[in-house]
Amino acid sequence: MAGKNKKTFILDTNVILHDYRAIYNFKDNDIIIPIVVLEELDRFKKGNDLINYHAREFMRELDKISDLDFFKKGGKLGPKLGRLFIEVGNKIPQDVRAFFHEDIPDHRILAVTACKAQELEDKEKVILVTKDLNMRMKARALGLLAEDYKNDQVEDPDFAINRSVREINGVAPEIIKAIHENPGGLEVKKVFPREAIRGNNYYILKNDNASALAAYDPMKQLIRKVDKPNIFGIYPRNAEQAFAIDALMNPNIQLVAISGKAGTGKTLLALASALQQAKLYEQIYLARPIVALSNRDLGYLPGDMNEKVDPYMQPLYDNLGFIKRRFNIHSQENRLIEDLQKEEKLLISALAFIRGRSLSDIYFIVDEAQNLTPHEVKTIITRAGEGTKMVFTGDIDQIDSPYLDKKSNGLSHLIDKMQGQDIFAHVHLEKGERSHLADLASSLL
Repeated sequence: MAGKNKKTFILDTNVILHDYRAIYNFKDNDIIIPIVVLEELDRFKKGNDLINYHAREFMRELDKISDLDFFKKGGKLGPKLGRLFIEVGNKIPQDVRAFFHEDIPDHRILAVTACKAQELEDKEKVILVTKDLNMRMKARALGLLAEDYKNDQVEDPDFAINRSVREINGVAPEIIKAIHENPGGLEVKKVFPREAIRGNNYYILKNDNASALAAYDPMKQLIRKVDKPNIFGIYPRNAEQAFAIDALMNPNIQLVAISGKAGTGKTLLALASALQQAKLYEQIYLARPIVALSNRDLGYLPGDMNEKVDPYMQPLYDNLGFIKRRFNIHSQENRLIEDLQKEEKLLISALAFIRGRSLSDIYFIVDEAQNLTPHEVKTIITRAGEGTKMVFTGDIDQIDSPYLDKKSNGLSHLIDKMQGQDIFAHVHLEKGERSHLADLASSLL
């Protein structure tokens, strides 16, 4: 007999493309995959993007659990898990047909959900799981239960974003003086006698007459001073930018996340820090995911692949151009940039083109990381070899992917899960530094 609270979940295609192992994350509840979902996955099985990989891997998972009776009795997903069923066919119920006349995959998935809900009635809840907000609205219009895929969502993204930098007032003057006079750092108990600290946290320490920028070094368990250095012609304009540079330049911090709204200098600081340390790395990669406008595939654009991609990469070239203009055209710094590009030691590329390459001894910057899924971020990081530093930048309030939000994007997930680790640092940039006009528009419009 089914458990009192047992549910049946219908999965949309976008859930599987988001996480091909999603079928194992619904406890002892049963899962139904409409046959139209398999048809849609078939269109994604060829290609080098992560969604293509997910489509292929899901079909392999399906093959593992299927047998001769699979389409009659379903497949057992594992100990303490439910069963997986493929729904081969359903007539479109009259109420679905009345609401949505067009015969398209979304409406066929809704039809499966409606039929299963009618079949089980009050015995079990039938819930459609989709990352498509409009699909959830359509389901609710039919009186069906629908929800987002929540397994990898961050509970409170704003808390995760704002917990790595703290401003502390009323700090004893002798502590601030000691931090300035001891660049090597102070014992943590002298600064925070009652507080247990983990990870690379940053502090603005203040009293009425003085202040200090400080960081906790988890390796040495010291509170050390943070300076405001000039890095490749870029000087930090506020405390948060100084903290970001500190994390980007620290060889003990292998993974950095820089968040903040447009114009706060996220990508510029990351690129300048990479150039400042160019001799320490074999290559500098600067990449970003491509989210085509209106969800249209790049194939509709004219030109070869480089011509299709270049418009999406232009903001990265703009940051490089800004740095180059800080120096004389014949300067040593500009010659270094030109040499790095000529020798392909400085590469600006779409993220899809980077996949498959060796990531050892590389300063790897991923821009617009809020448009990546948690699984994509994990895939990138787990490929880091010896001597590689990884930097993810982005704004969780500016997400272009239709299937991600503040809670489910890869950047929020990264910041939430890695917080407190000795080799990770996160800094959130608050103040826009492009211009007063840009900052005003970002805040008010």
